[in-house]
Amino acid sequence: MTEHHAACVDDALSSRRSVRAFLPTPVPRALLEDIFTVAARSASGTNCQPWRVHVLTGANKAALSAKVLAAFDAPDAEQRYRSEFPIYPSEWVSPFLDRRRKVGWDLYGLLGIGKGDRERTHRQHARNFVFFDAPVGLIFTIHRSFGYAAWIDYGMFLGNVMTAARARDLHTCPQFAWTQFHTIIAEHLALPAEEKVLVGMALGYEDASAIENTLRTERAPLSEWVRFDMP
Repeated sequence: MTEHHAACVDDALSSRRSVRAFLPTPVPRALLEDIFTVAARSASGTNCQPWRVHVLTGANKAALSAKVLAAFDAPDAEQRYRSEFPIYPSEWVSPFLDRRRKVGWDLYGLLGIGKGDRERTHRQHARNFVFFDAPVGLIFTIHRSFGYAAWIDYGMFLGNVMTAARARDLHTCPQFAWTQFHTIIAEHLALPAEEKVLVGMALGYEDASAIENTLRTERAPLSEWVRFDMP
């Protein structure tokens, strides 16, 4: 790989971030097909390729959003709708808790949402369910027979999707929020019983005028998480 190629890859990787406001500019199907074709070169154990992608745009995307938003606003939403698998630890510990808190405080600070403001917090969380107004909503599913190894493979594939999108001047936001409403999604997409909702993702062109898109998250220095056992 030449220095130029390395710089292009590095730029796509380092410029990836979670964008939470998008322009309505459509993304051509051919461009999406290019992204998925490249991303599918991701490694997977025994080449099983466990990923399945559902692409939603226009009225179909809007219809799913309307169904999920109605459920999200219901008083008993937390009791009626739960993810099929744990998303986050049952008990947070440092340094992960500190990082989680900081990104939340930084985002809500930009948006002017104060601590304890439940209504505005609820409305901001609801933005997930319109894919932050992105023109493309992606729902990723996986066959129920797969275990953790395939989930790791899937994570690499998702990373490839986001990197390939950046190489084409697009942005993304991966969203576990959708998994809470997997029953609604399964019905809307007519998923077979053996297919499980894994994660959602917004994809499109960034709205650079949106204050939330000025958020830049930090990364811990290598000294905190890399151990070099080298002579």
